[in-house]
Amino acid sequence: MKQTTILMILIAGLLAGFGVKAQNVKADDVLGIWFNEEKDAKIEMYKDGNKYFGKIIWLEEPNEPETGEPKLDDENPDEEMQKRPIMGLLLVKDFVFDADDNEWDDGEIYDPKSGNTYSCYMKFDDGNKDKLKVRGYIGVSWIGRTTYWTRTTK
Repeated sequence: MKQTTILMILIAGLLAGFGVKAQNVKADDVLGIWFNEEKDAKIEMYKDGNKYFGKIIWLEEPNEPETGEPKLDDENPDEEMQKRPIMGLLLVKDFVFDADDNEWDDGEIYDPKSGNTYSCYMKFDDGNKDKLKVRGYIGVSWIGRTTYWTRTTK
């Protein structure tokens, strides 16, 4: 009986701790520099008005190995956009913070490897403010792909 009581107290404490952690998320906590999952690009998250955006500020290989020229957005279906460099590219846009769900949603993410744009939401992974879960999807969020970004510095 005593062990059951102790176990219940521990479980209640853990659950209360998770609730407190989730409530501590603020809209601007996403701001800063993030490594993509492959760690071959850095994305700077910034705020404009009440929306959040992210652009590529560093690439492990910014230039084409054969030519030495900057890598271009050559997979983009818009021929004019194919001429723009990947460096500085707006990767995520128009996110709004949802305080009820502690996530940034209603945004879009662009995949320069495929030239496709997806609906997207972002949230901290298990309340860890240094690990961002980024979920791109088509239509409904369960049809998509999740990647994890890690907070870093310039």
